[in-house]
Amino acid sequence: MELDSIDQIAARAFEGYIVRKDLLEPFRKTYPIPTYVIEFLLGRYCATTDETEMQQGLEIVRRQLQDRTVRPGEEEYVKSKAREKGSIRLIDNLTARLDPRTDSYVATLPSLMLNTVRISPELVNANDRMLTGGFYAEVELTYDATIAQENGGRPFGIDSIRPIQLSQRNVLAILYKGRSQFTWSDWRDFLIRSVGFEPATLSERAKNVLLVRMIPFVERNYNAVELGPRGTGKSHLYQQLSPYSHLVSGGKTTVARMFVNMASGERGLVCKYDVVCFDEVSGVSFDQKDGVNIMKGYMESGEFSRGKEPIRADGGIVMVGNFDVDIEHQQRISHLFGPLPPEMRDDTAFMDRIHAFVPGWDFPKLNRHYFTTHFGLVSDFLAESWTRLRDVSRLSSILPRLDFGGALSGRDTTAIHKTMNGLLKLMQPNPDAHITDEELAWAVQVALEYRRRVKEQQKRIGSAEFRSTHFSYRLLPEGVETFVATPELHSETTIGEDPQPPGSVWTISTGTVDEPAGLFKVESTVGPGNGVRILNKPTPPPFQESVRFAEQNLYNRAKELIGDRDPRSHEYSVQLRAFDSARSGSSLGVGVLIALCSTTLGRSVRGGMAIVGQLNLGGSIDPVYNAITIAELAVEKGASTLLFPLNARRQLNDLSDEMITKVNIQYYNDVRDCLVKALVE
Repeated sequence: MELDSIDQIAARAFEGYIVRKDLLEPFRKTYPIPTYVIEFLLGRYCATTDETEMQQGLEIVRRQLQDRTVRPGEEEYVKSKAREKGSIRLIDNLTARLDPRTDSYVATLPSLMLNTVRISPELVNANDRMLTGGFYAEVELTYDATIAQENGGRPFGIDSIRPIQLSQRNVLAILYKGRSQFTWSDWRDFLIRSVGFEPATLSERAKNVLLVRMIPFVERNYNAVELGPRGTGKSHLYQQLSPYSHLVSGGKTTVARMFVNMASGERGLVCKYDVVCFDEVSGVSFDQKDGVNIMKGYMESGEFSRGKEPIRADGGIVMVGNFDVDIEHQQRISHLFGPLPPEMRDDTAFMDRIHAFVPGWDFPKLNRHYFTTHFGLVSDFLAESWTRLRDVSRLSSILPRLDFGGALSGRDTTAIHKTMNGLLKLMQPNPDAHITDEELAWAVQVALEYRRRVKEQQKRIGSAEFRSTHFSYRLLPEGVETFVATPELHSETTIGEDPQPPGSVWTISTGTVDEPAGLFKVESTVGPGNGVRILNKPTPPPFQESVRFAEQNLYNRAKELIGDRDPRSHEYSVQLRAFDSARSGSSLGVGVLIALCSTTLGRSVRGGMAIVGQLNLGGSIDPVYNAITIAELAVEKGASTLLFPLNARRQLNDLSDEMITKVNIQYYNDVRDCLVKALVE
């Protein structure tokens, strides 16, 4: 392996806390223990860039794993070795409980199927996590033949423990200091390598999926659903990376195991773990009918009531599962929650408690090509850092810098706050470090998109209360309102229902003798300078004429169109995108002018709208001769609203009843009237 710049920074910033992630491969499926246990040993013996030392360390790790792990079927052989030798060392998941009948503690070693192992109160008190879910440790197991001969004797005992999971109190100080040596993008790539993937092989959207998968580890009571194709590693993080997460395989569990055992009072999984993940979500089921309702209440408030008192917990609920068809077909036959079990899939109240719907289809099907061979943080250090980050919040410093649009409900706002907070804690864990506007905008856009995906499914099921899904935000004090879409809902080539960013306008040309009417998108931006620059090279002469007419009208009528702003002190860049056989961009003057005004004012054009009309230099609107053809094309392209000049009204009286029901036609007298009707209020 050749060290790249991120490896070199990591070696300096996290000396003793990194490991080469490809070293796991020979051990991963050979030994019956999680990844983070193997990484603990690799971090102890192989945290070096010297190849000779690394090979020696690998040999030590291999020997220890061979000698100290118990494969299925070897339980009696290992117990026999303990009897013959008097003591053995093994690696196991150690739990303990108090036996009130004998006033003593007994430990459980699941790999040997022993659940009444003697252990001293001193060892339990020094490692009290064994009483709340257990942890992996190197254990010295002894056998006492004398005790074995006693009535009810417990011959097996634990003499010493060496915890494998990191339990240092200063992990966050180490994390903050190390993070300060990375840039934003380098840290993101290093974080992705730390969970085993190679960032160079992943798209930006795939990286976002991975980061959102990490949020439940750093954010209390975070609820997420991820559905997508098989083989994309959806459950990998929750099964292998952290001792603070628990995977419920097959989705089947009991109310007692999940929440609280009424007979013994023992707390369930949501109390013991930071994350509880249901794998194969289509099979989620409880032993009691009210199980889903209890979970629904818990996902809302972080509390559940069983018995006399409500019980608080902060474990997040994650559900992962597969689509049997591709994403487009899934949307045609059902909605995106379709693979959930029947009692959840059409329950909008249940959906409302989901903070993020993670688009599993944005992540590739995994093969060896996607796994990293570089350094990453040792999993136990990473897991310990994440669980301590649950006590940290970035919201107080970032919320005053944001303004959200009116489409967000109270639950939407809560969900978006949680996702933003989680992403920013992952990317910049130190609460004293500054978050730039660009970094904040990224976190907000991901949060809005992943929550909006939930809202869109609720709307699809037919609930009127969820019809407003145009999520937007504005960075204060000067930012423009930005609308965030979910890409799978519409095609790039059709007119979507979301408002366009300032400067972007859908417009339809009226066509010429040689060219039919066609759909175009005009995109404009504004900066310092003067004049209007067309980015299309070579520029079609008819479009150049449309831009010239729009520019002159902007200068001549600036006061009534854009108020006290001076268009001559700005330089505008204009680009034309064609979506039909029409390419010339003729007769688009009104659309270009609205785009120039929109970008100057920093205001968006309404969603689902297409604008029709050509200007002349004097500001008059040219007649439209084929209005019905244009209206039919607009409906075909997904428009819900059409802005026509008033001179087309008589023609459109002949539009068919079917077309009239599909599109809202609005008329304008002049360009100012058109601008008022086009902009988002």
